[in-house]
Amino acid sequence: MDTNTAQPAPQAATSLTQEERDLIAAMPYEEARDKLVQAVRALENGGLSLDQSMRQWEIGEALAQRAESLLADVRARLDAAQAQQAQTASTAGTQENLQ
Repeated sequence: MDTNTAQPAPQAATSLTQEERDLIAAMPYEEARDKLVQAVRALENGGLSLDQSMRQWEIGEALAQRAESLLADVRARLDAAQAQQAQTASTAGTQENLQ
């Protein structure tokens, strides 16, 4: 048996349908954030069955991942813009920036 062969990570069972996962994956940041707040409040308020609590947790996890992904994209774009600005600033006022 080859122990060096990479094994795919096991997929966690989820109650979210593919349609729900697709909807979350397409959400803008603000919507994902607002729905995450709703899921957290539902959990904090209590009164949910174990199944309902688990579902809210799964929804919250998916929403948090979506929001984090969107923020990471924005950070990457800002970093790229800052790098471009720094590069442009280093040649400002020189003939090099006219080329």
